[in-house]
Amino acid sequence: MILKVGMLIVFFAIMIGVGIYSRKTATDVNGFVLGGRSVGPWLTAFAYGTSYFSAVIFVGYAGQFGWKFGLASTWIGIGNTVIGSLIAWFVLGRRTRVLTHRLESSTMPDYFSKRFGSNGLKIFASAIIFIFLIPYTASLYNGLSRLFNMAFSIDYTVCVLVMAVLTGIYVIVGGYMATAINDFIQGIIMLGGIVAVIAAVLNSHGGFVPSLVELANISDPSIPNGDVPGVFASFFGPDPFSLLCVVILTSLGTWGLPQMVQKFYAIKSEKAIKTGAIVSTFFALIVAGGCYFLGGFGRLVSGTVETNPDGGIIYDSIIPKMIEGLPEILIAVVVILVLSASMSTLSSLVLTSSSTLTLDFIKGTVHKNMSEKKQMLYMRVLIVVFIAISAIIAIVQYKSSVTFIAQLMGISWGALAGAFLAPFLYSLYWKKTTKAACYTSFIFGTVFMTLNMLNTLKILPLGIFAGNLASPINSGAFAMIAGLIIVPVVSLFTSKPGTDVDKLFEVFDEEVVVKRSTALSKNEDEN
Repeated sequence: MILKVGMLIVFFAIMIGVGIYSRKTATDVNGFVLGGRSVGPWLTAFAYGTSYFSAVIFVGYAGQFGWKFGLASTWIGIGNTVIGSLIAWFVLGRRTRVLTHRLESSTMPDYFSKRFGSNGLKIFASAIIFIFLIPYTASLYNGLSRLFNMAFSIDYTVCVLVMAVLTGIYVIVGGYMATAINDFIQGIIMLGGIVAVIAAVLNSHGGFVPSLVELANISDPSIPNGDVPGVFASFFGPDPFSLLCVVILTSLGTWGLPQMVQKFYAIKSEKAIKTGAIVSTFFALIVAGGCYFLGGFGRLVSGTVETNPDGGIIYDSIIPKMIEGLPEILIAVVVILVLSASMSTLSSLVLTSSSTLTLDFIKGTVHKNMSEKKQMLYMRVLIVVFIAISAIIAIVQYKSSVTFIAQLMGISWGALAGAFLAPFLYSLYWKKTTKAACYTSFIFGTVFMTLNMLNTLKILPLGIFAGNLASPINSGAFAMIAGLIIVPVVSLFTSKPGTDVDKLFEVFDEEVVVKRSTALSKNEDEN
């Protein structure tokens, strides 16, 4: 116990120390929100990865999807690696950095406003982010209760409050730079921790091959195809369609999440894009691939997994049950791993929420002539507000029988990505993307996922959500794909953008000088 408490104290002390160290970069809005657009490739890559993978992935999603799909859930981690990290960096990274720098925008709503010349888009996007990031933020605390009770016998409320207060301190003091440096430290912990845990869990079942054989002998007649021999150790698992929807939502969805895209705003140089892509891809492969690979063996502890009064599996209990028999030092590492994952994503979300609400809503509509000093004050106050709201929601969920809050992460993710992914992606590459298409995508994504939530809660039963679309995961994937069709179709039949867009896109035709190690000149003698 002394060792575990000591590790926690050192961990928290480092987080606060980084916040104090970074305070010199958080003296103005640009420094506080984007680190002065001078963040190096390693910090940017780790900030991207740690914002991507929270405790929900390790405790909730890994357990839930590993239980449903078996070892095939590893495909989710592979999708996160290839689509959500590698391709995202090369498709979005450079063009996002170039356009946002030219437009002098520091948030996604501000980008939409300046790209399409519409203050209404900024207000609408700000409202979407404010509404749908709060339940996402609250979900980050899920799973911590069982881990802390197992390791320290500490009440969940205390755990939530300590995590919220400490995260708030280093973000308020050091801004984006403190978040980026701490993300790097937390990312290293996540990399080492997940590798150690996978090795220890498989070793406790005799190694990889014996674990695979044991998994292949498990069947579950209660789910479709669950009684097929060896289905949970198969290539695509019992439900390939639902697996594909999860891959789409959790991989392609990051392209439309404001807290993820904003990482590209702060890129320092061309080299940072290439290095960042490689580093973040490696990070995703180990963390996401490792988490879902571990979750794929969750049914090996099926006899000890907790159930609710209706007999349903409590998915958050699967991973804790898998690790509760490990050595104390490894349990301490897991606790710090999950804390790292939670705090890194929490810091990114509250910084995104506070900056968006301050710069795009309050400054844009309520207090138009706000000084930079007041903007900084508002953002810091709102960070406290967002963290407090998310902590209260998490505690209320834990203390009561309110269980639907835990399901809202999928709805939040689907609404944000369904609304923003298509208009943001097309606006980077296609001059003819229109303001009307953006509004249509915003409305469709948010309304569709809100209706899905009402159907899930049985408040407004709707026939459209019968079958596969009843799942928030599947509906979120559908909203994103639909947006990719809606935006070009609406753009073709609505008013075309003015000549300002042509001038804006001229930035991509500007010539830059590079070293010969990067590219050969046009007149280079090939002989």
